[in-house]
Order: sequence, then C-alpha cells, then structure tokens
Amino acid sequence: MSTDTPLKTEGFAHPKRNVAALGIEPGMSVADFGSGSGIYVLHIAEALEHSGRVYAIDVQRDLLQRVKNEAQRRGFKNVDVIWTDLERPGSSKIADQKLDLVLISNLLFQIENKAAVLAEAWRVLKPTGKLAIIDWSDSFGGMGPQKRDVVTKESAQKLARENGFELLREFSAGAHHYGLIFRLVPQKKP
Repeated sequence: MSTDTPLKTEGFAHPKRNVAALGIEPGMSVADFGSGSGIYVLHIAEALEHSGRVYAIDVQRDLLQRVKNEAQRRGFKNVDVIWTDLERPGSSKIADQKLDLVLISNLLFQIENKAAVLAEAWRVLKPTGKLAIIDWSDSFGGMGPQKRDVVTKESAQKLARENGFELLREFSAGAHHYGLIFRLVPQKKP
C-alpha cells in the first residue's frame, strides 16, 4: 500500500474565502499581480458586484486571454487584462496611487526580482491601499514550489518591510498557504 495519498481540495488555497478575507467592497480598484488562471480575478470581480475594476496582470498571454473570455462569459465588464513583466519598473501601466488593493498570490516563488514587484505595488497603491500576499508555506513533497524557491512567511514579511510596507494582519489562506495583509508606510518609499 502506498503512503502517497492525493491531497484533498481543502489542502489548497481557498480563493473565494481568501477574497472575502481581503475586505473587498464594491467600487474598489484591485490588481492581481501574476493572475495566472484568473481564479482570484473572477472572485474579486464577483465581490465588486459589477462596480470598481479588477486588473488581471500576467506575463502569459494565453492565460490572460482565458481570464478575459471567462470574465466576458460571466458578464463581468469590470475586468481588464494587462500583459507585462512585473519585474520591470512601471510595467503594470497603472497610474500612480490608483488602486485600493494589490494581490500577489503564488507569484513570489516564481520570480527573481521580488523587490521590483513590490515596488510596483507600492507605486500603484493609494496611500490608504493594501497589499495582500498569499503564497506556499512549504514545498510539500513537490506539490508546491521546489524547496529552494519557497518564500516563507517570514521572508515575505521581511521583503515587504524592506519595500515600504507594514504588516497589518495575517489570515488563514489554506492548509499549505499563508496570507498576509500589509499597508503602505508612506514615508518609506522603496
């Protein structure tokens, strides 16, 4: 008998529950940096109740096209897709201080220039804006990122602190993920 058993869905992050934990309200402007499949984008669009904006930002055009198609299929007219490499300064093409929230989910372990991504979040957030980071807490035998690529909760907090953010609170993001919400420290621009 094998000791390897498939993980149940509750072992993964819970996008709908995590979006609820972010405090998204109708009328907000939100960006999902590294939106991937767009699952968070769609839950955010739903939480916005057809008002505000949600920006799906990714480097993979095919995934962005799928997000756009699915948003249209569901009748969400407040979803915009932006193709870019977030590791370049100013790359999101979003105006300074425009957003209420930036979500970075399962992205930090995939990129080299993490500071550039956080600097871009700092740039586009309103002074009252929030940054949410959701990422893998470990490798889990190859289910998540490779062990060497894992960005621990402590590392994410340090990275955020070094780039002008202050931790507001943690939230439960799933059995294998952590969730952190930060605010800007205005006098500490990266």
